Amino acid sequence: KRKTKATTAIENGLQPLAEMIWNNNDNDATIETNATQFLNEVITTKEIAIDGAIDIIAEWIAEDMTIRNLIRNLFATTSNIKSKILKTKIDEPEAQKYRDYFEFSEYLEKCPSHRLLAIRRGEKEGFLSMTIDIEKEVAINSIVAHFEKIGKKGIYIIKAIEESYNRLLKNSIETEFRLISKTKADEEAIDVFSENLRQLLLAAPLGQKAILAIDPGYRTGCKVVCLDAQGNFINYNTIFPHQSQNEQQQAIYLIQNLVNQNNIEAIAIGNGTAGKETLSFIKNIQFDKKVIVFQVNENGASIYSASEVAREEFPELDLTVRGSISIGRRLMDPLSELVKIEAKSIGVGQYQHDVNQQKLKEKLDQVVSSCVNHVGVNVNTASYHLLSYISGLNLNLAKNIVKYKREQGFFESKKELLKVPMMGPKTFEQCAGFLRIPDAKNPLDKSAVHPEHYSIVEHMAKDLNVSMADLVEQKNVQQQINIQQYVNETVGLYTLKDILKELEKPGLDPRDTIEEFEFDKHINTIDDLQVGMQLPGIVTNITKFGAFVDIGVKQDGMVHVSQIAHKFITDPNEVLKLQEKVMVQVMEVDKERKRVALSIKATQERKPNHTQKVQQNNTNTMMHEKLKNIKIKF
Repeated sequence: KRKTKATTAIENGLQPLAEMIWNNNDNDATIETNATQFLNEVITTKEIAIDGAIDIIAEWIAEDMTIRNLIRNLFATTSNIKSKILKTKIDEPEAQKYRDYFEFSEYLEKCPSHRLLAIRRGEKEGFLSMTIDIEKEVAINSIVAHFEKIGKKGIYIIKAIEESYNRLLKNSIETEFRLISKTKADEEAIDVFSENLRQLLLAAPLGQKAILAIDPGYRTGCKVVCLDAQGNFINYNTIFPHQSQNEQQQAIYLIQNLVNQNNIEAIAIGNGTAGKETLSFIKNIQFDKKVIVFQVNENGASIYSASEVAREEFPELDLTVRGSISIGRRLMDPLSELVKIEAKSIGVGQYQHDVNQQKLKEKLDQVVSSCVNHVGVNVNTASYHLLSYISGLNLNLAKNIVKYKREQGFFESKKELLKVPMMGPKTFEQCAGFLRIPDAKNPLDKSAVHPEHYSIVEHMAKDLNVSMADLVEQKNVQQQINIQQYVNETVGLYTLKDILKELEKPGLDPRDTIEEFEFDKHINTIDDLQVGMQLPGIVTNITKFGAFVDIGVKQDGMVHVSQIAHKFITDPNEVLKLQEKVMVQVMEVDKERKRVALSIKATQERKPNHTQKVQQNNTNTMMHEKLKNIKIKF
């Protein structure tokens, strides 16, 4: 135990005096007389002796679990979180982003996680000071009242209580609540990030189509790559559509040729710098066939470009080319491409760099694994990064599957997976239900039905005197199945219902279908915005306090939770989801801080609730009765 004022006082022989005060029961005069007995070379006056004894009692009080719980309860119910700007930092430009917290106070119990994390970040960066505190008088009076009940009274007891609270209890309990509040805020922020990541990973895929992908830019040009329907790299070019008229014409000619030569069906354009201008340029090009154009969120693409994964996939290609490939593949299948990037780098959370990084990684890895298994994976086209998230598989086994496929050719059945090195029966049992082989001879191999249940489906087909293909493809045949007769000790009714549900739509991707979207062509920068404008946008991030919406300018606008819906909501996820297309109204434009406040509910007609409808109907009825009784004179 570290040395304290109390331990020093005990070493100086003052513990008996502390016990006298503790057991004195309001006889303070006797204490002052007895204090002279403890004088020595170190304790030279009775005042020093009494102060030392008070230090000992203060530590006894601080270590009393009843007292600590009493103060904890006060902190839990009445504490305030307060922040102030450090005087030496008030004029620094970087400090202005914490302007809302220059003089801030709020009940800790009501302080939302994003606000607490913002204050802590300001404190960490050296701009703010933060305290969690309760009313000092209330705390001390509560402790005094407790000791009076058990007969501990007197001026020196009160002094010991004040010393204990000011020097020991307050700091100790405040530290506890700083940690408790941080842990709680971390959990909320991690939950928000996890839900956003889940929605992003399960975003609608375009599917297997030949894609032309563009990573936009001004000075260095736009990096253009062509990918085949399986996402394989074909070729690479650079265009400069935002410079001279001559360069623009050359870019149009090149894009038209690339579309025709590579049978391009869709164009993916990153939403970074020059993204909107490039989107407008591409949409004005005339093609000989229908080519759909999409703008793709490129968060994390640069991180992928410089990663070991990208170097392994495309060792001879430049970073910018790898980024374009990632943009194109994201359109084709967001899940397959995003699993290659560290989840926290995707940028769909709140204060993800301020929370517990180990807990964040564990939770996000769980989300990625859950999404991959929910969708299922085509074993013949999946990368080993995607396969490694399948239940039962690890990175080495996933690499073995890809190597076997490369050497032996595509898998023709799920059972063939048992030939892969390190693939044992138990591992196969865990992973087989999440793997798909779309062109397999057995139609069940393209479904989520587990191989151990194939015999049940075969039995069903035999009982109905139809082929396996007919059973899978024909709904009227499936309706004839009486699943009760197939219930046994190993297969229950719920499992059989799941099998039948899968037979209705075998291998169906559970994700939504992708939709085209277009920003307002007249809005390009924050300077073009005016209060009252109504604009189309895409939800790019969701937090506890609101949602961020891309409206086609460099800065995403923020929709506060109170501006999302006409009904009361506490969490934007109740009514919004990532990548959702919304209509917003500009409420405020702060060009200095580059902030845009938006409202979704301002663009929506408010629907009367049931009570309002009843009141309106009653009013209409009364008005009708009055009109009936009016006699009109001509």
